[in-house]
Amino acid sequence: MNQEIENCWRFSSYNKISLASHGSETRSWAKSGFLFVHKMASPMRNIKLTIEYEGTNYHGWQIQQNALSIQQIIQDALSKITNSEVTLIGAGRTDAGVHALGQVANFHTDSSMPPDAFQKGLNSTLPKDIVILKAEEVDDTFHSRYSAISRVYHYTILNRDYPSAFARNLAYFVRRHLNVSNMAAMSEILVGTMDFSSFQRTGSSRENPICTMSEARCWREGDFVYLRFEADSFLRGMVRAIVGTILKLNQKPDAIAYLQEILDLRNRSAAASSAPARGLYLMEVKYLSHLCAIKS
Repeated sequence: MNQEIENCWRFSSYNKISLASHGSETRSWAKSGFLFVHKMASPMRNIKLTIEYEGTNYHGWQIQQNALSIQQIIQDALSKITNSEVTLIGAGRTDAGVHALGQVANFHTDSSMPPDAFQKGLNSTLPKDIVILKAEEVDDTFHSRYSAISRVYHYTILNRDYPSAFARNLAYFVRRHLNVSNMAAMSEILVGTMDFSSFQRTGSSRENPICTMSEARCWREGDFVYLRFEADSFLRGMVRAIVGTILKLNQKPDAIAYLQEILDLRNRSAAASSAPARGLYLMEVKYLSHLCAIKS
């Protein structure tokens, strides 16, 4: 007899069988001489990961066939640590070459490992360009993508006469002097709820191009120029298309009017080519606090 049903008492057909060896974890019913066993699963826990990575060596976050992705590497590592199949859910799909200082992902597991053990275990096996900053057990309803209320992206530009050997994969090098005041003024008109179709990647499957941009600004720190964008959602390729367009319009005295016209046209061909992936960073994903409350 199967070990699962040892130490039980059989009654007549259709009668419930009590499993003394498994208590409430297992229930079974006898039907017409056949025993059906239903083993109750251990309570599933929801683990949230905050992740940092340099995207240079990867084909983006999302799992792809015949391409190395960050999601696949972390998911495979989790499966080894828990000795079970794990599905990792990411907050955002960063493209090939895009970096993250605050990507968020979550997974469900029946493992009893404490959260800090997940962090230490993953960091001991992951490549050096992927790091788990934090692991937390969170509310069962938390979903890294659908629970997010906003995401924050930065774009980094090295703006001087010569490039950098060390920042070549971490910033977009632009030799011509940038008018940061003009770039900041252009960024400001992007704040609000509007149709960002002109900055959506061609062929994107998203039908609703309306996003609410709560922050869009630009500033200089030494040789580096930064652009920061926060919105409730972003279209595919949106930030890089915006940056590419701002850079193209940078020296025009009527740049704001041109940018507004591009927005109004709602056509990707009206905007400029996208800025390179290497300058883009997913900085933070924000959530309602109660969903991220750490479970004791």
